[in-house]
Amino acid sequence: MECKIDENHKMCNCTYEPCSRKGKCCECIKFHWRMKELPACFFPDDVEKTYDRSLGKFIETYRQSR
Repeated sequence: MECKIDENHKMCNCTYEPCSRKGKCCECIKFHWRMKELPACFFPDDVEKTYDRSLGKFIETYRQSR
């Protein structure tokens, strides 16, 4: 399967500017999962900007949205 980096990059909401994984979703997921985190795209923009990508923050965010 071919990676569609340009297409992925347009949808990426990551605000961490020096990130080399933007648009490379499989690399991004692998990177964050090693630290028990999720990538920016799993979070709403206002939460993503806090850079708290923890599993706890993910659960808290979506528990509140119910």
